[in-house]
Amino acid sequence: MDQTTSSLPPCAGLRIGDFAPDFEARSTIGPVRLSAHRGRWLVLFSHPADFTPVCTTEFVALAREAAAFEARDCALMALSVDSLFSHFAWLRMIRDRFGVEVRFPILEDPTLVIARAFGMVGAQDSDSAAVRTTFFLDPKGVIRAMTCYPANLGRSISEMLRILDGLQAIDAKGALAPANWLPGEPLLKPPSQTLDEVFDAEDATSWFLRDETGRD
Repeated sequence: MDQTTSSLPPCAGLRIGDFAPDFEARSTIGPVRLSAHRGRWLVLFSHPADFTPVCTTEFVALAREAAAFEARDCALMALSVDSLFSHFAWLRMIRDRFGVEVRFPILEDPTLVIARAFGMVGAQDSDSAAVRTTFFLDPKGVIRAMTCYPANLGRSISEMLRILDGLQAIDAKGALAPANWLPGEPLLKPPSQTLDEVFDAEDATSWFLRDETGRD
């Protein structure tokens, strides 16, 4: 495996708002460099291992929804500790058994150097058994959201799309997304920033809690 690791810290505690550390690794579509995806959204996610029950259901579901991510100008990129040839065999099995082709890249990370750099596993961890982490990167390469699931619980693909929709919507409108927000529903306006606006508000809540239509 050929990985460029000079920009990767030994074990990162990455946070929302950080730039994702760059790397280059072998993948099922050839060599991949993370920074080459700048200019569009990217969902980078890890899975504990190939040929495992939960991971297989996730990849089948993601392959079936790949067009939905593409419609949002968002690429998918996966990685695990398994070798490139294990990835190939697994994807062949998925195609033959479920009738879907996984065309987004799956990276090999046998030394856990990428997983450690992104804080997916600890510095002393010897395997990726606990790895099921997702990073949502914006077109500038900034981490905008993260989720972390245990190995025995699969991700919600609909929630991944909702997060992506929400991030894109709030960027486009400079607004806020309320609880359980779905595309097409009103966003919230940012709260007032001056005491005069607070005192001039029609009621006790409209200065900080109102949607795009002006409703409380």
